[in-house]
Amino acid sequence: MDSQPRTSLTRTGALAAFLTAAVFSTSTLAEELRLITWGGYAPDDVVAQFEKETGIDVKITLSNNEDMISKLRATGGAGFDLAQPSQDRIIGVQRQFNIYQPIDLGKIDTDQIQPSMLKATEKSTSLNGKQYGVPAVWGTSGLIVNKDVADTVTDYTDLCDDAVAGKVSYRLKRPTLIGFAFALGEDPFAAYDDKDKYQSILAKVEDKLIDCKANVKTYWTGGDQLLALMRTGEVKAAMAWDAGGWKLHGENPDISFVAPKSGALGWIDTFALPRRSENVDAAYKWINFVMQPEIAAKITNQSGNFTASKGADEFVKADLRDAYRQSFDEKALNNIKWYPPVPPGLEAMEGQVLDRVQAAN
Repeated sequence: MDSQPRTSLTRTGALAAFLTAAVFSTSTLAEELRLITWGGYAPDDVVAQFEKETGIDVKITLSNNEDMISKLRATGGAGFDLAQPSQDRIIGVQRQFNIYQPIDLGKIDTDQIQPSMLKATEKSTSLNGKQYGVPAVWGTSGLIVNKDVADTVTDYTDLCDDAVAGKVSYRLKRPTLIGFAFALGEDPFAAYDDKDKYQSILAKVEDKLIDCKANVKTYWTGGDQLLALMRTGEVKAAMAWDAGGWKLHGENPDISFVAPKSGALGWIDTFALPRRSENVDAAYKWINFVMQPEIAAKITNQSGNFTASKGADEFVKADLRDAYRQSFDEKALNNIKWYPPVPPGLEAMEGQVLDRVQAAN
């Protein structure tokens, strides 16, 4: 007679235990942050400190722009809670595939972030009045110069000066076209939406690069190749990345990275929220955590690239900090020309110019 009530109670108790376990399991899963990022952007000591302070487990997937897009496309924006695409790889992708969700700036301590970078990222990652990225890590291309020619080479087109004939190197890639355009007094980014105007700027740059060929020791194709040329003194001035210049400066203080007069060309890797993120709160906690100056400095020490964290250079290892400060005062920092998204068709136009420069005698 009393077996039925006990059976009901047993079933009820089992159900309650199952629901409790399910809730606990869901809660546990919710406290995991799945981050897809670049190498060096989530150092082990930073992850360990975040996990200790928040109780949130961090799962890292190392990636690059193409791989991030591919993975998020395949899942419709699922599988990760936070991504770090470059700022010029967000809006076009979002229009096509809808893989991100808007950023809530109210949940980010923007006072920790460099204003010029925040503004640049807002402009380049906004679509239909919504912002999809905030700045995380940045870098530039500009000039690496030996002190022997530092007074001569202060802008991209100075690489064509007779004083450095035969001792110059740069890549035949689009950053060279963009840098020379700015140094010639043009604004190629402002012409992105006017193909005729952009073509006229490219024609001007093409003529300059062809005239400049006699100055070029070699068109470098790999970072190690360029570093070797600068170390031996075969090349005295080059257009290249800041991190390479700072590395050389650490070896030889006569070599420095210089922000050109017309402005270094800047890239920014962002924080972006995948559309189907399962732990948005943890993503915001990570952003605010790593933008703290002392934490951001650990990322710089690991990756060699500076972050958008304001004042983080105070805590970066001394040699890298000093090289950075020599390259970028406040004026040079505010003069960086940040890459916007590239409209369809422009890279094909640029490729034709580069081919003609390569083939010219």
